[in-house]
Amino acid sequence: QVQLAESGGGLVQAGGSLRLSCAASGRIFSVNTMGWYRQVPGKQRELVATISSGGTTTYGDSVKGRFTISSANAKTTVHLQMNSLKPEETGLYYCNANIDVSTIIRRKNYWGEGSLVTVSS
Repeated sequence: QVQLAESGGGLVQAGGSLRLSCAASGRIFSVNTMGWYRQVPGKQRELVATISSGGTTTYGDSVKGRFTISSANAKTTVHLQMNSLKPEETGLYYCNANIDVSTIIRRKNYWGEGSLVTVSS
């Protein structure tokens, strides 16, 4: 019903920058929140950043001041600007969207397939 298309992962040197994007498409009545989570080797999936339909942002403690999340296209696209990247942030970054599919089917959670971010030292 809803698809999330991720783009922008890749290889960057420590201290460098990358920009991830995620576009939601399909049966969307309204978007509640969109954001990014990551899973690095040996750790559980953790919050990176989210943005609500009203523009409220939430960041994981480790990325505050370095990462910026923004939305576009009537809140169906989210961008994550990542600056000053560290080698320990290497991992899979997953787009997440919480969407009302209709007035009855609400707050459905969707995940992207994951984008690999590799930060070399």
